Amino acid sequence: MKNTLTVGAALLLTTSAAYAGGIDRSGQSIGAIFEDGTYVELSYGYVTPSVTGTFTVPAGPAAGLEFGSGNVAPAYGAAGLAFKSDINDDVSVAVIVDQPFGAAVDYSETDAGYPLAGTSANVNSTAITLVGQYNFNENLSVHFGPRYLSASGDYTAVVGGVPQYASTYESGNGSGYVAGVAYEREDIALRVALTYSSAIDLELDGSVGDLVAKMPESINLDFQSGVAADTLVFGSIRWAGWSDAFIKDSLLPAPLVSYDEDTLSYTLGVGRKFSDSFSGALSVGYEAAQGGAASNLAPTDGNMSIGLGGTYTVGNGMELTGGVRYVMPGDATTETIGAAFADNSAIAIGLKVAYTF
Repeated sequence: MKNTLTVGAALLLTTSAAYAGGIDRSGQSIGAIFEDGTYVELSYGYVTPSVTGTFTVPAGPAAGLEFGSGNVAPAYGAAGLAFKSDINDDVSVAVIVDQPFGAAVDYSETDAGYPLAGTSANVNSTAITLVGQYNFNENLSVHFGPRYLSASGDYTAVVGGVPQYASTYESGNGSGYVAGVAYEREDIALRVALTYSSAIDLELDGSVGDLVAKMPESINLDFQSGVAADTLVFGSIRWAGWSDAFIKDSLLPAPLVSYDEDTLSYTLGVGRKFSDSFSGALSVGYEAAQGGAASNLAPTDGNMSIGLGGTYTVGNGMELTGGVRYVMPGDATTETIGAAFADNSAIAIGLKVAYTF
């Protein structure tokens, strides 16, 4: 029951992070370190958001006129790779590659009178994490290791149809670490894992202004437990310190991205083994809205979601997993121009191929 159910559950936890607080995308999972034996996985997620808003002219002769933003959130994909191996009975290592942070906003489909028509911004990142695990006994273990993060991006500001600023940022990198502890009971498929990820500072050279950024520290609490024959309950709680994080251009007076509050995200689900070769999982996710004005580069606040996934076992070692999650981003009113964004949505699809040797 352990492997068949947890692979599908892990995919749903990953797709729940695909549209999460701040600019979180992967959720920074280190779940591969808990797989049995020598293990390799390749995953890919694709998200298609629909985020639209309306700007209402507040005063003057045109007061009350409304202009639509169009869909400001382009679709995006994210890939992941993990390899895990046992050194001996007590020590395991894993290499995990993911794309933990990212953002994309594009005001190219707006009505002609929308104040920010033509504005766009993109952030892309890739992380490589080396995790070592030491088992004190069959129940208690610790895990730790370094994380390397690289990022790149671009920003174009247009106000009232007049270009204001544009800079493209070459790839820059920084490093941090992960550390945690886990408790397991194989007889009931129980695992509770607590993982801390440190903040990472970045500096990116720009074509005009340079970029400095701080990606947040975070804590992930992941859990699962068998509750009946062939039935598993799983979930996660993720805290990310976005109130101390920022992305800032050296030539602009205000950060491009900053947040007043930290984020707290929850996922809870149930998995069921229907046969020796197939299992399914259903989960729900929630992130509370922070309130206040939202950035025009991230015009949503909080979210709710529901996901469905399934895993098919091929032979003795290969598992094919697919999952889909429907996300309902929270309504928001943006800073500066007061545009209202409401009734938005996103669909996240995830695929994973895993093989145990």
